[in-house]
Amino acid sequence: MSNILIVYSSVHGQTRKICAYLEQKLIALGNQVQAASISDDIDLAEFDKVIIGASIRHGKHNPVVYDFIEAHQDALEKKPSSFFSVNLVARKPLKNTAETNPYMQAFMDKSPWLPALAEVFGGNLNYPSYGIVDRSIIRFIMWMTKGPTAADTNIEYTDWLKVDSYADNIDQLSLES
Repeated sequence: MSNILIVYSSVHGQTRKICAYLEQKLIALGNQVQAASISDDIDLAEFDKVIIGASIRHGKHNPVVYDFIEAHQDALEKKPSSFFSVNLVARKPLKNTAETNPYMQAFMDKSPWLPALAEVFGGNLNYPSYGIVDRSIIRFIMWMTKGPTAADTNIEYTDWLKVDSYADNIDQLSLES
C-alpha cells in the first residue's frame, strides 16, 4: 500500500475527471490517495508516489505545470512519479502513446524532470460547453486536423481501459521502475 498524490491541471474538467477515476481505482487497489489542484499548497513529503496530470489548451500545457515541477523537482526525482497529458490529438491511433504524442514529446523536451512513467489520454471535445473564443479556436484546429466541427459535438475520447492499465502501472511503480 502506498500513499499517493495526484496533482492536476485541468481547463475544461476532463483531466480532473480522469484523476477522480484514477483515485478510485488506486484506492480499490489498497492505496491511500489524495487528489489536489496544482495550485493548492501541497507537501510532497507526505506521499510515497506522485502523479501529475495536465491538459493541453491551445497547444500547450499550463505554465503552472512547469512551475510546480521546478519547485518540487528534487522531491519528484526521489519518489516514484508519473506524468500524464490529456489532449485531443491523443484521439488519433498514431499519436496516442507517450512516444508518439507531440504534446508529450514537447513536455519531455521542456521539463527538467523526467517521470518514471508517462502516458497520454484522449480528452473530451464538448463545443457547447466552451466559450465563443475557445469554441472557435478548437473548431478551427479540428477542421485543420480533420476532426469533428459540428457546433453540437460532445465526444469523450478518453480510453478508460487504458486509464485502468495506467492505474495498475502506478500501483506497481517503484524507484527501480
